[in-house]
Amino acid sequence: MDSASKHSPFCLKWPWDVHNQNPKNPSPCTFETPWLFKPFKILGSGVFNFIQNISKPEPLSPRFHFQSNGGVNQNNTLKLVKKKLTPAEQAEVEQSALASVLASGKEGTVIEFYSPKCQLCNSLVNFVTEVENRNSDWLNIVMADAENGQWLPELLHYDIKYVPCFVLLDKHGRALAKTGVPSSRLHVVAGVSHLLKMKRPECR
Repeated sequence: MDSASKHSPFCLKWPWDVHNQNPKNPSPCTFETPWLFKPFKILGSGVFNFIQNISKPEPLSPRFHFQSNGGVNQNNTLKLVKKKLTPAEQAEVEQSALASVLASGKEGTVIEFYSPKCQLCNSLVNFVTEVENRNSDWLNIVMADAENGQWLPELLHYDIKYVPCFVLLDKHGRALAKTGVPSSRLHVVAGVSHLLKMKRPECR
């Protein structure tokens, strides 16, 4: 009788046997998944791996901060940076930008009072940058974090009670007008456009 006939006709194979097999005495139980069920096995394995991947926590992204960048086309172009700044450092950057643009002697300056937590404020970054680039010959735009206590005097002076709020200044730093309570992004865009019409040079 050959060796194959000595094996039991029944094969019991436990999950842990896969890791505890002895290479010197390999188990005669070499059960293979029938071809009919292999697609289901592959599909189940793929679903299991997918669930494992999506369940892994993603690393937290650094908090974005607004910062004025005066090195692009001589404008105070807005830019988001990932560098973490203290409130005092952030206020110093923004207030220095305001002092710089007022000293430039341009016809108009717009201060945007914003909050880092304001989604509407964040959605306006590209729009504000485009507005400044199109009107760079007579207009500067600077940022002011309304949640930063360093801006409290300006918040009281300009009566800022909501964000985003855009305040238009003349070349002497005197306030001319500001946008109203923001009800939507379109409303804010219309308000900013109205401010620009008030001060835009006639030749444009």
